[in-house]
Amino acid sequence: MIYQGQNLSVTMMDDGVANLHFNAQDGSVNKFDQATNSEFAQAVTVLENSKDIKGLIVTSGKKVFIAGADITEFVSYFKRPQDELEAWLLDINGVFNRFEDLPFPKVCAINGAALGGGCEMTLVCEYRIMGQSAQIGLPETKLGIFPGFGGSVRTPRIIGVDNALELIATGNPLKPADALKVGLVDAVVADELLEQSAVGLVNKCIKGELDWQAKRDEKLKAIKLNQTEQAMAFNSAKGVIFAKANPKHYPAVVLALEAIEKHANLGRDDAIKIEAHNFAKSAKTPQAAALVGVFLNDQLVKKRAKDQSKNAHDINQMAVLGAGIMGGGIAYQSAVKGLPIIMKDIKDEQLELGMNEASKLLAKEVERGKITPAKMGQTLSKIRPSLNYGDFGTPDIVIEAVVENEAIKKAVLSETESLIKDDAILASNTSTISISELAKSLKRPQNFVGMHFFNPVHRMPLVEIIRGEQSSDEAIATTVALAQKMGKTPIVVNDCAGFLVNRVLFPYFGAFDLLVKEGVDFVKIDKVMEKFGWPMGPAYLLDVVGIDTGVHASAVMANAFPERMKPDYKTATTVMFENNRLGQKNGTGFYKYETDKKGKPKKSVDMSAYELLSPVQDGQKELDDQEIIDRLMVAFCNETVRCLEDNIVASTGEADMAMLMGLGFPPFRGGPCRYIDQIGVGGFVALCDKYAHLGKAYEAPQLLRDMAKDGKTFYQ
Repeated sequence: MIYQGQNLSVTMMDDGVANLHFNAQDGSVNKFDQATNSEFAQAVTVLENSKDIKGLIVTSGKKVFIAGADITEFVSYFKRPQDELEAWLLDINGVFNRFEDLPFPKVCAINGAALGGGCEMTLVCEYRIMGQSAQIGLPETKLGIFPGFGGSVRTPRIIGVDNALELIATGNPLKPADALKVGLVDAVVADELLEQSAVGLVNKCIKGELDWQAKRDEKLKAIKLNQTEQAMAFNSAKGVIFAKANPKHYPAVVLALEAIEKHANLGRDDAIKIEAHNFAKSAKTPQAAALVGVFLNDQLVKKRAKDQSKNAHDINQMAVLGAGIMGGGIAYQSAVKGLPIIMKDIKDEQLELGMNEASKLLAKEVERGKITPAKMGQTLSKIRPSLNYGDFGTPDIVIEAVVENEAIKKAVLSETESLIKDDAILASNTSTISISELAKSLKRPQNFVGMHFFNPVHRMPLVEIIRGEQSSDEAIATTVALAQKMGKTPIVVNDCAGFLVNRVLFPYFGAFDLLVKEGVDFVKIDKVMEKFGWPMGPAYLLDVVGIDTGVHASAVMANAFPERMKPDYKTATTVMFENNRLGQKNGTGFYKYETDKKGKPKKSVDMSAYELLSPVQDGQKELDDQEIIDRLMVAFCNETVRCLEDNIVASTGEADMAMLMGLGFPPFRGGPCRYIDQIGVGGFVALCDKYAHLGKAYEAPQLLRDMAKDGKTFYQ
């Protein structure tokens, strides 16, 4: 043993080869936290003073090679002044550089995932070998920062400017074949041969069969492109990258590009100073605070779900009632994850529609090379269409996904309960109707919960698990576990009309309707909110959801929360509905839709929509972008806060994540509670007061007033 720490060790193998082995004793993954950084510096000092080492391999004792830096520690570092942050980075980079400069060849054996700092660790080795099941990448821009342990310096020198910029800007990890293709790794081998292959490669270096010093030298010098080639590479990359990522929303991408362009003609040490300077700038942006917060909230949500599913019953067979868009989507998602499911409907054509939808989605996966035709057949065989309740004595859970009508749902749920096992769980996919109210038709309400999927089911990660007044802990636990099995992220909420996500969404739609009533152009509203960061503006979103669905749900919400959600005028959405303009489902709503070459609906402005809206408008009105944003976001954020006040959702982090996963809230803004924090709670209350004359939806909740008075924030 040359060196032994809690998180890593250095041992001597045969023929002068040493093994730097990362294996954190107190965690499930290796990461570059403060303790590991300290031990790494100690190990490098020992290696510098060792006389018998001819070569070294780097290995991991975990399923993941190194997951990266410790994000929880990053939060405290990011609060430091920029110059202190730079100094911290340069200290860490100094150790990485010393490791890179050791007087012998180094080969990294990459198992599992080498991400962020883990990837940067591999780059200070001369050679990298990757296991077949591994992945490698630099995902930092997804956290509002960019590689800070030398990643922006070494990657363009190893794989070229174009490949490096794409790797860093997208943050997407590479599979072995792709990493090998761009030159990020030098070989791919079977997982079980990884260490053996690394030893073989380092011995080739020791014997002089490979010029390992030349491999190192290319990382220490300027990029091998002349000025013209550099200009072409950077300009073309900027065009592609900025088309995908708005530089105002994701400044870390801009700072990464700027750093690489600045240090392209410098040696390693000077280049790393530029990287550290720009990294520190990115870390001080509000987007970094928001995106790191999203990462930490995601961990919170997953931990909560794990805790909530501890007393779950096994689910081996499930059923869904209704083969419409939602029922078919649920059946598809279940089958894809290997769970057999019965899909029941009362009409043959609906069952055919559900099966066709599943076939279409699987066929796309075959086209993309994600699955084989045989796998497609196996998956489809897990969906059993049925017109009757014949086999309903076997499912462990039945999910009701029939039409959003309280009376119909109560009748279907009551009938189904009489045919299933006494301990089977009954769940409703209702999007707005109270679970406690629906439970009144049942004999075993303790086995009844809400399980609200979002459309399209195969894409939307969130599932709201709704606890009714009589829902048992076991029923909640089992439903949470099922959502996880189906590859979804469950968030448990308490019961009310609309639950969490839709309860928050409808005041936002209400604010939109009021703007249109006052004469603001709905197309402008959409453009402003899309520029703000939403994937689509409110008019477009209503068209996608379905105007009829929106009108029906708004009636439920208005009945439950009349003070805030019941308008005293005819809304723009109602006008569309009365004129049978249902949105994408029939080709005309606020916009008109035509199918493009890929078979997707493409929207265009329809002047007849303006003509229909004119009678219910007060004239035409011009508002600046910020006022449009403020009016919509005040209504949206206020209702989120009221859900916290009413204990509909347990925590700020879960509330924010629900809006990101269920509605597409802009990730770089972190969620509605983070958004309030970044405006300032006092400043947000002032905005509420400014617009309070518009109605109760705009009045600041008492929780916000108390927080403003006490100087508190949602995220301390």
